[in-house]
Amino acid sequence: MESKYLPIGFMDSGIGGLSVLREAVLEMPCENYIFYGDNGNAPYGEKSEDEIFALTLKCGEHLMNEGIKMLVIACNTMTTIAVHALRDRYNIPVISIEPAIKPALTAPESRKVIVMATPATISQNRYLSLKNRVGHSERLIDIPCSGLAGLIEKGNFTSDEIAEYVENKLVPFRNEDISGLVIGCTHYSFITPLIKKISARVFGHEIGIYDGLYGTVKQINRVLQERSLLNDSREHGTIRLMSSGDDRSLDLMKKILDSKSISD
Repeated sequence: MESKYLPIGFMDSGIGGLSVLREAVLEMPCENYIFYGDNGNAPYGEKSEDEIFALTLKCGEHLMNEGIKMLVIACNTMTTIAVHALRDRYNIPVISIEPAIKPALTAPESRKVIVMATPATISQNRYLSLKNRVGHSERLIDIPCSGLAGLIEKGNFTSDEIAEYVENKLVPFRNEDISGLVIGCTHYSFITPLIKKISARVFGHEIGIYDGLYGTVKQINRVLQERSLLNDSREHGTIRLMSSGDDRSLDLMKKILDSKSISD
């Protein structure tokens, strides 16, 4: 089979990366996709660096064994720990995601910006280097959200438990001059409408929400074109779901992909 007809492999610590996959399907409907969620070990954000590294490499091996033309790390925590190792290991394009702090900080009339992410993402050198490259880091307020990905992994994106969690994280900063909030974990993309609603109530006005998944999908498209790997079929591609978890994890994945939008 020609390389361009091989599937694109997506991986995440759980369901979060499906937010990136869904956007990719909208942008590139003719591509074939395989998604691997390590639901059996989710969430990653509070695990040690060594644990995350080993689990990420294992996820990569699962997808490489399926025969893919591109590997997408649809998880900020995986990216911060293991992206360089995966790029050194494989001879196919490896695309990663990072928090969208640049567009948040460079937006017109940008003031202070909140970054909600896992403790692992916020503490790693890759994120610190990103802040140094972008500059204006004094306007960033990093909020480590331990346990939030685990709540989202349950599948109820509008639960009172999640709403209370988000509000408790934002309230301490209600007197800050906040203009934007960065979604620093692909799990959190599923609760963006809830975050937007709560932040408007806490800060007394709507703030901009910035999510790196959109830039990641554009990069996937760009690299496929540059490498002549775009699937030129006129038919809709296939999506195959894989999980290290149980049948409930797969059922939740299917439900998410079948829903109309992330805000559902």
